[in-house]
Amino acid sequence: MDHLSISLGVIVLLVAVALIFDFMNGFHDAANSIATVVSTRVLKPYQAVMWAAFFNFAALFVFHLKVATTVGQGIIDASVVDHHIIFGALVGAIVWNIITWYYGLPSSSSHALIGGLIGAAVAKSGFWALQSAGIYKTLIFIVVSPTLGFLLAGLLMVAVSWICRRTTPAKVDRWFRRLQLLSAAMYSLGHGGNDAQKTMGIILMLLIAAGISGPKDPVPMWVIISCYAAISIGTLLGGWRIVRTMGQKITKLKPVGGFCAETGGALTLFMATSLGIPVSTTHTITGSIVGVGSAQSVSAVRWGVAGNIVLAWVLTIPCSATISAITWWISLSLFP
Repeated sequence: MDHLSISLGVIVLLVAVALIFDFMNGFHDAANSIATVVSTRVLKPYQAVMWAAFFNFAALFVFHLKVATTVGQGIIDASVVDHHIIFGALVGAIVWNIITWYYGLPSSSSHALIGGLIGAAVAKSGFWALQSAGIYKTLIFIVVSPTLGFLLAGLLMVAVSWICRRTTPAKVDRWFRRLQLLSAAMYSLGHGGNDAQKTMGIILMLLIAAGISGPKDPVPMWVIISCYAAISIGTLLGGWRIVRTMGQKITKLKPVGGFCAETGGALTLFMATSLGIPVSTTHTITGSIVGVGSAQSVSAVRWGVAGNIVLAWVLTIPCSATISAITWWISLSLFP
């Protein structure tokens, strides 16, 4: 494509839309970081969101930008990227996030964005425009990340229960109320590290298409800081509709359960981010919470609620892709 065909005004507008998506990602996914620590009453809601937002931003100093590279160059072919595709992908993801937020469903902002990229690219150029390797990794981890979170959190719960079997419940509760501050911080660090990078990848994709950055150039520092800031502010304002589903409806949690769920989820996110795989933080923490509940008793999990959440997961990529394809078509007249 002709790099000069994207005006500066359109670039600024699309960067703003990308940061709005990033903000909504933090807002929508705030519950992932704070639901357990709020439902166990370790922190009050306003304290929890401040704690989570701080560690969302602190991820800037911890993780390499491998996820940003995967999203920016590993999902769709770079030759088809233009401002119409970026706009369609972002709007598709934002609209789906609003729909699921309204109904209190903890769907994946990450997969909504991936679905948005797929829908716009296919609408423009057909299925050949898709990069199968990056998409396969993402699709595989739709299953792997919640399963790994489930297993790690469940095993932690069993191990802790065995270690503390001769300790009084009051003492266990007191210990894990403190330890849950650490586990919530770890999970928020993993959330910021994986999710903020997805928006960086989109902005980098736009800058490369416009000829401002080269395919092998590093992500500009202003992009990194603005993306981490946007997701942190979104988390700070919170998504309270989803907090109730994640923290109370799936299973009842105590501080020890909250610690195990957050730690299992955080370990999963750290691994995925180090491998450059964009995973759903929502899927991960949900799997971890279910793992904790299952380790206690199968009946401790409200499987009907968990089933509704899984349905939202299944629908996310096709629905956001459909919205994105329609938006791509509309954008042809908006940004000729």
